[in-house]
Amino acid sequence: MAGRSLKRRTWPRGGLWYHGDFLKLWGGQTISEFGTQVSLLALPLIAIVQLHASVFVVAALGMVEQLPFLLFALPAGVWVDRLARRPILIAGDAGRALTLASIPLAAVFYHVTITQLFVVGFVTGVLTVFFDVAYQSYLPSLVERDQLVEGNSKLQVSASAAQIGGPGAAGALIAALTAPYAIVADAASYGASVLFMLGIRKREHVAARRAPSDGASMKTELFEGIRYVTGNRYLRAIAACTANSNFFGNVCYSILLVYVVRRLDLTAQLIGIVLSCANVGLLIGALTAGWIADRLGVGRTILLSAAMVGPGLVLIPLSPIAFPVPLLVLSLIVFGFSGMLYNITQISLRQAITPERLQGRMNSVMRFIVWGVLPLGALLGGLLAATIGLRPTLFVAAVGGALSWIPIAISPVRHLERVPEPDLAPLAPMGGIVAGVGTEGMTAGPGPAPVDA
Repeated sequence: MAGRSLKRRTWPRGGLWYHGDFLKLWGGQTISEFGTQVSLLALPLIAIVQLHASVFVVAALGMVEQLPFLLFALPAGVWVDRLARRPILIAGDAGRALTLASIPLAAVFYHVTITQLFVVGFVTGVLTVFFDVAYQSYLPSLVERDQLVEGNSKLQVSASAAQIGGPGAAGALIAALTAPYAIVADAASYGASVLFMLGIRKREHVAARRAPSDGASMKTELFEGIRYVTGNRYLRAIAACTANSNFFGNVCYSILLVYVVRRLDLTAQLIGIVLSCANVGLLIGALTAGWIADRLGVGRTILLSAAMVGPGLVLIPLSPIAFPVPLLVLSLIVFGFSGMLYNITQISLRQAITPERLQGRMNSVMRFIVWGVLPLGALLGGLLAATIGLRPTLFVAAVGGALSWIPIAISPVRHLERVPEPDLAPLAPMGGIVAGVGTEGMTAGPGPAPVDA
């Protein structure tokens, strides 16, 4: 009895803290988020240190890991809406555990090859596509609508904590075990996540969301998802805003390491410290998103966070060469905080206004376009840096990113105090596709994490 009384006194009260199924999802994801940091560092280190791969090969390895989002995100949304989402999550984590485990096994019995790294990167990327689309679509069926912001905040706190503490722990583990054997930790983390999700008791009502499109072809269902996203005034504004910030954010981050090394003369150790400090902005955003949205309203929170993109980016080229670290850290904190605040609020809005049967397709359409604009931003960043220089390119990125708030300001999103019911979300006619719409997610290389990655 004393133990139970102590638990009641120390365990947080209210909200999702007493939602057993959510706590299992959250617990599993927290473990796997930390494990992922090991592979993010270990896979390229194997190529660089042990296999002596060229810069191009190392870059191609990263591209192969992202390629599945362009190839499979849209059909993944259809399958996520057709099938139960929890088994997809379990299969995604189990598959990634087995795929990653092949690397330490190869190191024991033979040796790791660059071909194996490419195969592992691509397969884990495909599994991640299906997992991510199902993951964002599963939360609304697991918790109540008024708990979505809290749920997304808790999940993002774990992601932020992993990005702050994970790289250091991963580096120490790799130093102790070498990169191939350190990957065992990531494989084990996915296995632990599977065990947590197997314990979730709530079952989904798959038949209820399949009925409206029962018998429809994949192409029909896919285009229904595209028309839904581009025809909804809320989603369309969010897509345009985040596509812009994503594009110009990647113009900046594609050349950021080159700038801080060659222009600001920072050492690798100091760069690591800067990034670790900057990631605190992600954690602050995750912890305060619900509180800010309650006081400002959903629409003003989204507008405010979008308006902070430009000021965050412009501090990078404004950092003085003699003493750049304080402004660099402040820049990345602002950028990370605004991105996380925007991320949690707009994802919760999207989840709340989208009918259950369209959750997977909505998320996959948004995710497809967000990864599509990344290479375009990186390409522009490289081209501009080669022609006008690194610092002017960073100013271009800041000016472009500063325009991200405009789609929100001229849309109904800015008036939202709270999220509307799904049947109140304003829709355009469903007869065709609206062109020129972007997507969610500001993502980057060595900076803050993607807004919806």
